[in-house]
Amino acid sequence: MFMSILNLDKGIDQKALHDTLSAFGNILSCKVATDSSGQSKGYGFVQYDNEEAAKKAIEKLNGMLVNDKQVYVGPFLHKQERETALDNSKFNNVFVKNLSESASEEDLQNIFGEFGPITSVVVMKDAEGKSKCFGFVNFENPDDAARSVEALNGKKFEEKEWYVGKVQKKPERESELKHRFEQTVKEVSEKNQGTNLYIKNLDDGIDDDKHKELFELPLVQSHHVRDVHIYIIS
Repeated sequence: MFMSILNLDKGIDQKALHDTLSAFGNILSCKVATDSSGQSKGYGFVQYDNEEAAKKAIEKLNGMLVNDKQVYVGPFLHKQERETALDNSKFNNVFVKNLSESASEEDLQNIFGEFGPITSVVVMKDAEGKSKCFGFVNFENPDDAARSVEALNGKKFEEKEWYVGKVQKKPERESELKHRFEQTVKEVSEKNQGTNLYIKNLDDGIDDDKHKELFELPLVQSHHVRDVHIYIIS
């Protein structure tokens, strides 16, 4: 399976890329794209001998910081797709939520300012001036923004665990939520394979045939069955 690796630090050469990616499986080919002077163009390609190794590499490395740059690792992309993905992998604006009510813009400026120059900071407030417990920090440099996300996401401040991440547009949020939901469904399905279920509060009109039909539907389509209680019997 061919893969693309985008937004690479230009100090990462072909050997360094190969050494990093070989941890996930046997590599058939590996290349960092270079210009006429031999300077890295900031992206590369790798081919594993099996799909499972490629999936592991994508799962572990996509979105990670490598030499302070957030990389994209995914299925092979053509030139136009690579350019779009590179643009999407960079961000300046950072979203922070689960702030304490007392957290101020000055607090965010001091904490995030350790990672690089900031152009603006805002803590969102309601009509009465009370904090909504979330805000935004905009960096001059996208690499600084990425480093702040890596360092601060999940950290506790005043007993509050912050979520720190890239500001996402609606389609990006929906895509990520869909992916997380499908992953959860898959994990639950695998965990409970072969498990007995006890179903309570079924409508009187649901006979054996209807019951079978409902549970043959994909789990993601079963949300229309309301007020039905399902218990897992291990």
